[in-house]
Amino acid sequence: MNGLTEGSLPTRAGQLLIDGQVTLASTVTTPQVFLEYQAVNAVERLSAFGITGSVEKMTERLLRLYSDPQADRLVAEMDAAGVGHAIVMAPSYRHAVTVAASQEDIAELYREIIRRHPGRFTVFWGVDPRDNEDDFLLTQTLLQEKGFGGLKLYPPCGYSPSDERLDRYFALCAELHLPVCSHSGPGWGPLDFGYARPLLLDSAARRFPGVDFIFGHGAVFGTAECVAIAAHRPNVYLESSGFSSAPNADGWPAHLNTTFRLGVQHKMIFGTGWPSYRLTESMASLCAAVVDGDEVFNDVSDAARALILGGNARRLLTQADR
Repeated sequence: MNGLTEGSLPTRAGQLLIDGQVTLASTVTTPQVFLEYQAVNAVERLSAFGITGSVEKMTERLLRLYSDPQADRLVAEMDAAGVGHAIVMAPSYRHAVTVAASQEDIAELYREIIRRHPGRFTVFWGVDPRDNEDDFLLTQTLLQEKGFGGLKLYPPCGYSPSDERLDRYFALCAELHLPVCSHSGPGWGPLDFGYARPLLLDSAARRFPGVDFIFGHGAVFGTAECVAIAAHRPNVYLESSGFSSAPNADGWPAHLNTTFRLGVQHKMIFGTGWPSYRLTESMASLCAAVVDGDEVFNDVSDAARALILGGNARRLLTQADR
């Protein structure tokens, strides 16, 4: 797990807390057009409640939050929250929008945070079915030689996660015993959410039973479908990032509690989706509400709780070492 030595990392509630999905806060890795769209959406929401906002000022606020390219602030937030290790997603957006750097330069940015923060991150590298041979060779190098620990799919960029052009990537992960995380549900505004329906991943999971697939945000959006697939496919998991925006009338703690009692605790991975919620929350407060609160794990066994908060993620991340 990228040199992870558990004894040297922060723990919470007596165990290593693993965050199943964070992203690097940088406009090199997150195109500015996504933040601009997010600003428009935020101002529209505020205006509905009579609060006047400026798209330009909201964009400036978001850009300030996305100025942590070496993950120093992220690690500080993880320390405060008691998160010992995190899976940092590196989605590929370049076939859908203009990006700020080459694939090689973006890969080097992620390699730098691995070196800078030993043991704190596993990088899931982003791939796309429209990648060329050079892209595939770069991915091979990153997974085989550079310590990257899995793949990230972002289907809203315009493709099915079961596109057969991805099979060479899935075969590589099968060979290396590395997992694949596929985004599900809504995402960055300018993209096509129709490709993020959970059932679209099922064909890939069936064709590659030796690859573990994870529904990104699957414990939050399209949850019933994600849970049903995970319950019947031994190689399908789901994680909880974005839970603080779960569309539940009783609030997100009630949503997580219901989800965590659906009988697939051995398939669920805790994740925050940080830094997407820095405008309204802190990672420390969110993790405290989950780990130390009374509601999220009510009527969930201690064994299942330990799996969700780190055990399941650790098992997937260490497959390659077995």
